[in-house]
Amino acid sequence: MRLIQTRVGDEIEAEVMAVLEEENIEHIAAAERDESDAIILYFPLPDGAVEKVMDRLYDAGLDEDAFTIITDIQSATTPTFDELESQYTQGPDDEVGLSHATLRANAREVTPGRAMFVTFAALSAIVASAGLMLDSAIVIVGAMVISPFAGSALSASVGAVIGDYPSILDSIKSQLLGLVVAVSAATGAAAVFRWGYLVPPNLAIQNISQVSAFSIPIVLTYVIAIFAGAAGALALATDLDVSLAGVAVAAAIVPAAAAVGIGVVWQELTVIFGALVLLLMNLLLINLSAYVSLTLFGYRASPSASLASHVNVDARTAVYAVVGAVVLVALLGAIVSTYQYLAFVETTNHNVEDVLTQPRYDELELIDVQTDYGAQLVRKGDSDTVSIVVGRTSDREYASLSATLQRAIAEDTPRAVTVEVQFTDYQRTEPTTQTRSSLVARPDGGV
Repeated sequence: MRLIQTRVGDEIEAEVMAVLEEENIEHIAAAERDESDAIILYFPLPDGAVEKVMDRLYDAGLDEDAFTIITDIQSATTPTFDELESQYTQGPDDEVGLSHATLRANAREVTPGRAMFVTFAALSAIVASAGLMLDSAIVIVGAMVISPFAGSALSASVGAVIGDYPSILDSIKSQLLGLVVAVSAATGAAAVFRWGYLVPPNLAIQNISQVSAFSIPIVLTYVIAIFAGAAGALALATDLDVSLAGVAVAAAIVPAAAAVGIGVVWQELTVIFGALVLLLMNLLLINLSAYVSLTLFGYRASPSASLASHVNVDARTAVYAVVGAVVLVALLGAIVSTYQYLAFVETTNHNVEDVLTQPRYDELELIDVQTDYGAQLVRKGDSDTVSIVVGRTSDREYASLSATLQRAIAEDTPRAVTVEVQFTDYQRTEPTTQTRSSLVARPDGGV
């Protein structure tokens, strides 16, 4: 929120006061100490109201060069401020609540300087790597809190919707730099973990649930990126705090970057490519969802905005263009491989469900279905492996279950499939009629 202090001459005092009354803005007027009839007006405003209210004051006769100070304040209490804040958080007259300049400033405020950005990107990736190896969701959340990626990931979308092409280019550079730093830091941390014998060097990292979760691009992980980008964009476009949405943005970036580094050290190509595809797709979805959200909120670029006027052709630009082309190719590959994988997962889940709902498998309970991520880029052996966990309460063997599942899945996919079935045995004791009848009230009040 902002505190406005402006000098108003007596010749326009009535018009200025009328504007404040119409906008329902509480204010204080103080006379100047000299013999002038001018007054100094003080009134607080939500960020989104500043541009509209000042434009109205200028239209009422206030000189644009008049003595005016606009400062940040922590809080304000007036009879009508809550109503103003609600109005301009939603947007004045169903329009955008913040000016382009304020939106741009908000995006920059949540992006630290380059040195601090690199430092926090490395630190968050190292903490995330430790969390993945410890299989600890709490540690991973801690990495998200210190991540600096929210501002850099949202600035491109802000620049796109308001036509600020320097912000777009700077955001792309920051995102690429952040990815390189995060993956490099995670790789270094994983090397220390492994060769420093902090964990067994031959540890099967693909069996760690947190590593597996962030190295397989399933739909639910993309949901995080989509709604994190939307939440972050809307927080930037209002007076709401961006930090919480920033944690969600980091959730889509930092753990995946850490998984790439861990996969490099353990030379697990499936983990590397799965996590890399997840990372690139999440970045793409964050930027797209933020752009769509801001567009739906009413932001539009100036018709005179031109990208060409902000691009200088030199050696550095050529390097960025090459890097951008490589990233674009990687994104296209990620999109294609993700589509193929998700189609395979959908087919697998559907066919497993069809088999296990047959009457002969009534005693089995489906616990989990996991599919290896080959992504058509890296293939382990000659087939993809589907691991299925089922629970059973009897000692029945179900010797042909894996073969039945394999045939059902193979019928609907051109990919060679290997099916592994793991049984989890457990006992179940239900209350008998005699037990229930014994639990009746005794005359003394007991049971």
